[in-house]
Parts: sequence; structure tokens; C-alpha cells
Amino acid sequence: MNHPLSDMMMSSMGKIRDMIDVNTVIGAPITAGDVTIIPVTKVSIGYGAGGSDFATKNYPANRDNAFGGGAGAGVNITPVAFLVVRGESVRMLPVAEPASTSMDRLIEQLPDLLDKAENLLKQKRLAKEEGIE
Repeated sequence: MNHPLSDMMMSSMGKIRDMIDVNTVIGAPITAGDVTIIPVTKVSIGYGAGGSDFATKNYPANRDNAFGGGAGAGVNITPVAFLVVRGESVRMLPVAEPASTSMDRLIEQLPDLLDKAENLLKQKRLAKEEGIE
């Protein structure tokens, strides 16, 4: 025979499991033209349950007695980033507070600057190759 506390906990956890699945963390892709955006979130769950058996005047302490208990849960879903897929390129765009210092801003811009520099070098290399032929 199951104890009412374990039944209550299993029921509550089952309902939480039904609400939260992998599609909550990695969202459904959104496509616009040749770009696909995939949202990424962080899910935090807090859960607590408790209960007690009460002896009654009709039953001694070692028998089935009245039970009182409760359970509660909280779920926090926070956006973290977006995966941007364009052709063979995949970039992660974090969702963050704006940079508070110049150094933070520079660090945030570094990946974009490197991409631009790489594209510029490719264009110069192609132009040089076309000029030779």
C-alpha cells in the first residue's frame, strides 16, 4: 500500500513533467527566408512537499491514521539566447543586459569584428585571384 505522501509527490511531479519538456528549453525553430532562429531558455524548478500522519482517538499510532500534507512548486523560464542558422553558419546570440563598461562592450563586439575581418580578407583574396587570371 502506498503512503499518501508518496502518491501526492508522484502526482505533483507528473504534472510538472507534463508542463516542461525539451521544447521548453530548445524552442520551435522560426524560419524567415534563408534564416532560421531557434530560441534557447533556462528552466529552473523548485519543489517542496511534506506531510504527517495523525493519531486519532479511534486508531492507535501504528494503524492507518488521518494524513495531512501539501506540495508546492515554482517554475521560472528565462530566455538565454537565440541560435541563428544561415546556410552552413550557426551563431549564438545571447540575451544579456547591455554592457556596463567599455571593455564589456568590446568583448561583446569581438565575434562580429572577427567575422567582418574574415569576410574582408576573403574578398581581398578573391579579388587578387581574379586579377591574376
